[in-house]
Order: sequence, then C-alpha cells, then structure tokens
Amino acid sequence: MRKLYSRVSPDILLHIVNKKGEITDQREDMSPPNEPLQVSCFSMPEGKTFRPHAHIKQVRTTDIAQESWVVIRGEVEAILYDLDDAVLEKVVLEPGDCSITFGGGHTYTALREGTQVYEFKTGPYQGQKLDKRFIDKSD
Repeated sequence: MRKLYSRVSPDILLHIVNKKGEITDQREDMSPPNEPLQVSCFSMPEGKTFRPHAHIKQVRTTDIAQESWVVIRGEVEAILYDLDDAVLEKVVLEPGDCSITFGGGHTYTALREGTQVYEFKTGPYQGQKLDKRFIDKSD
C-alpha cells in the first residue's frame, strides 16, 4: 500500500494506492479511522465467512466528498494532485487495484478499450456545482 502525503502540508494523507498483489489474508484497514470513507482489503479462502449483521443507523457529518476507484477490467492512468493542485504522482491501475482519495484532486484516463471501473464516493451527492472544483491543467 502506497500512502501519498501532501508536499504542502506533509502531515495530511491525501491518497492511497493499493495494488491487487498486496492484498493478504489479514484484514487491512487502509483508511485512517477518522476519515469518512472507510476502505479495507483482505483475501478469503473458500468457506471463510463472517457473522451476518446490519449496520446501525446514525447521523454522520462530513465536509468533503471522498472517492475510491477499483479497476475491474483494463487499465487507467490515475493522476493524483496535492492541495495546491500540483501533480503528486501518476500511477497505472490494473484490474483489482484500488485508489482512495481523501483530499487533493484526481483524474484518470482509460488506457485500454473496454476499461471498467467501480467508483465509490461519500454522499449524499448534491450535484456537480456543489461537489467539484475543477483543476485547470492546460499546460
């Protein structure tokens, strides 16, 4: 798992990239416990299960939409940005790889025809105007 911290504010975790090959049979909580978007990973052998459960309804408050992607098929090149909109890192994500953005900006480009990606985001979604600030990178 690669954790990307801001260069502007080095104590702020902005992005995590986890490659499929890094997943083990030990549950790994990738997100810090204070972040609204919680992501974990683990391998499960045949027959392994967990106790059936439902989640308790509770009021949660967040001031930012956070986002995660999992590539299903194909490849994407993700560009991950710092708080000042500078490029922090470019990374190619392949099937089974996951990217998590807690802060900073991001984009990706499909590198193969038929690429498929799951996208997860904190909600509720209030529309593009209230959700996004676009980064102008015309250089």
